[in-house]
Amino acid sequence: MGRLKPQSFREIKRRLEAAGFVETSQKGSHVKFVRQAGGVVDTAIVPKKPEIPVGTMRSILSQAHINPNDWERLG
Repeated sequence: MGRLKPQSFREIKRRLEAAGFVETSQKGSHVKFVRQAGGVVDTAIVPKKPEIPVGTMRSILSQAHINPNDWERLG
């Protein structure tokens, strides 16, 4: 099992898009990503920063319903 580490906004965006998310809007420095699968809609809010800390990464993965192992496989 890989440990989460801080990542750039660009890397998080790339992996979310690989998981089926689409960038839908931006409010200030936060970008909203949405994925629709059947009747389920997952939304993840990602701060547009050069480096996003591990705690924030955990929150993003929780919002996106992606476990850390699957996240590593998206890399």
